[in-house]
Amino acid sequence: MPIFRIHHITRYEYERPVKESVNEIKIFPSQCPGQEVLQHDLSITGHPDVQTFTDYFGNKTGGFNILAAHKLLKIESKLLVRTTATSQLQLNFHSGFEQLKDEVLGDLQLLEMARTASIEAQDVINDIQKSIFAQGKSVAAVTEHCSEYIFRHFKYIKGITNIETTVDEILHHKAGVCQDFAHLMLQILRSCQIPCRYVSGYICPNKDGLRGEGATHAWVEVYIPGTGWAGIDPTNNVWVTNKHVKLAVGRDFRDCTPVKGTFKGPAKQQLSVFVAVGYEDGYVFEELNNVHLQDQQEHTQKEESEGAGQQ
Repeated sequence: MPIFRIHHITRYEYERPVKESVNEIKIFPSQCPGQEVLQHDLSITGHPDVQTFTDYFGNKTGGFNILAAHKLLKIESKLLVRTTATSQLQLNFHSGFEQLKDEVLGDLQLLEMARTASIEAQDVINDIQKSIFAQGKSVAAVTEHCSEYIFRHFKYIKGITNIETTVDEILHHKAGVCQDFAHLMLQILRSCQIPCRYVSGYICPNKDGLRGEGATHAWVEVYIPGTGWAGIDPTNNVWVTNKHVKLAVGRDFRDCTPVKGTFKGPAKQQLSVFVAVGYEDGYVFEELNNVHLQDQQEHTQKEESEGAGQQ
């Protein structure tokens, strides 16, 4: 049962003072089986009151505002977490689509998680679906084949996508990072009528060389009959292990954005995201990403994006 010390800093700097900053954060560790939160400290510029609530998907969510003029907003999370799950998920590889249909029927959230988005290249998705789907295959087997397909046919390249990148663009690039592969997998599996959801968190392998190590990360959870929700990481083509630390779930990235908000003022802004993962043997992995955000004249939306942290 490994213990990880995760230090996550989101920093917005403005060229001139801004005001009336209103923000929402989803950087609280998930209270779920498989991980135990030993300590979590949150520090925000100006020490505003953070009002917390549970959103529709069960995520702990915080809201705060800073009304006074400021040139810096720093959100710092220090997390000590023990992952208690086994290194390998215990999955039901025998349950099929008839059993899935029976379990989904009448469950509005599962039905919602099985609904596909409307995209231009759905015919390409349908071709991928046909290549991974066959009569008699279990839900878990189809999920595995989908992850393997993405891992084999799409290159892992940083910097060519952002939070606005669509599934159509991912199919065109045949490349991206974890957020893109998660969105692509959601579209494929939902086209197979499998309920699935986006997961944000961290991946913490110690010198294993997995893609996305030590940074914020994204993967997919799939609803498997007889098992429930099970996580799979198409970026690395693995079912999630005790090296994955979970923050939030939702239909896609927008439901799980670590930090988002608005402010008032004609100012350019610079976003940087720092993540450090400390391991029990004393090794520390650190990564800093600097992202230039589009400047607006009156109201500017800011989001900690895939390009700013998720790898």
